Amino acid sequence: MRRTLTVAAAAAALLVSAGPLPVAEAGGAAAVAAGRWGVHEAESFWTPERMASAHPLPPGPPEPAAAPQAPAAPQPPVWPLRMPPLPTPPPATPATPATPAPVATPSPSPTPTVTTTQPASTPTPAPAPTPAPVTLPAPGPAPAPPVRPALPRIPAAGPGVGQDFGGLPVVGRMFLVKGGGSYFCTASVVASPGRNLVISAAHCLLGSDTQQVAFVPQYTRAKPRPFGMFPVVRTAAGRSKIWIDQRYRTQGVNRAAALDVAFAQVGPGPKGRRVQDVVGGNRLVTGAGYAHARATLIGHPSTAARPRLCVNRTTKYTSTDARIPGSFLRIACTGYPGGTSGGPFLLRLDGRTGTGDVVGVIGGWKTGGDKPEVSYSSYFGTDIRKLYEKAVAGAKAP
Repeated sequence: MRRTLTVAAAAAALLVSAGPLPVAEAGGAAAVAAGRWGVHEAESFWTPERMASAHPLPPGPPEPAAAPQAPAAPQPPVWPLRMPPLPTPPPATPATPATPAPVATPSPSPTPTVTTTQPASTPTPAPAPTPAPVTLPAPGPAPAPPVRPALPRIPAAGPGVGQDFGGLPVVGRMFLVKGGGSYFCTASVVASPGRNLVISAAHCLLGSDTQQVAFVPQYTRAKPRPFGMFPVVRTAAGRSKIWIDQRYRTQGVNRAAALDVAFAQVGPGPKGRRVQDVVGGNRLVTGAGYAHARATLIGHPSTAARPRLCVNRTTKYTSTDARIPGSFLRIACTGYPGGTSGGPFLLRLDGRTGTGDVVGVIGGWKTGGDKPEVSYSSYFGTDIRKLYEKAVAGAKAP
């Protein structure tokens, strides 16, 4: 859904259906929605043909107004692809740029690592001392690595040059049905105690009409299910188990752009195995700062049959638009249009295991940016760590 073609396109993520789930094909989605949603139903619904025809969300209704926290003012929709900004109304409450506390760069760990720091959105009058690292879950024996085919060759290119490649098992497409159509974003497995969580952008998965959600690791058009399909688990009430900060739901994609992150619980694949046991998982790291000398960006462009990889440094971007407040990670990488939303920012990518430390996902400022050559991420600070902890607690394996 990143960098969609019209103003309303990105805002379609906020659509809430008041009636039955529309069908993507006659009888297709409705029949599945009425019953259970396991791997067999997901693979029957998401055929290779339907996956190949999926695309980022189309135009939809405008974004609802933000939750009242100041004198009411219309909330503008997120910016579109390659269109000039709309006129800027006077802000109701000027935003103050965040001043993150200095932190030490965390080291890799065989278990999901979360390093705490002051929230990116909370200004501090003076630098705070660096807090001690916190590892979630508690360190324990490292599990045996998953058995999988050899990783595809990771292309070598100059900094900021995006290239299509064979993909990594830990990154894939997240397919979903919304408003009668079939769509996708990018998602990746994040290491967790239940070994069943994926991370993406919140704007990709927002809305109660987001249904038939399934994660497909290392999707390519030539090999659409190299590791099978992992359906997003549903509650007894039929809602997908997706964790998004409530402020993002109520304030909207602009006002709460600093919280554009979502976690989702996926069920077992076709052989009954958990996703992390099959493809591995990236370690979640928070409080790592904004500037990194070498970050790897992976996404699934809507215009390509394979995923795209790029390596470049990241920098800090602080918004000067009071309607989209906050500070964000920024990376210059060519060729990241719609469909790449939710793609991970990875540090210390291991060419042997195909995993690294995830410090961001494409999203945040203007839902990832208004140009396919520059991408953004919400900062992974205390708010994202707490959201991860909430997802871990709610997605415990039976």
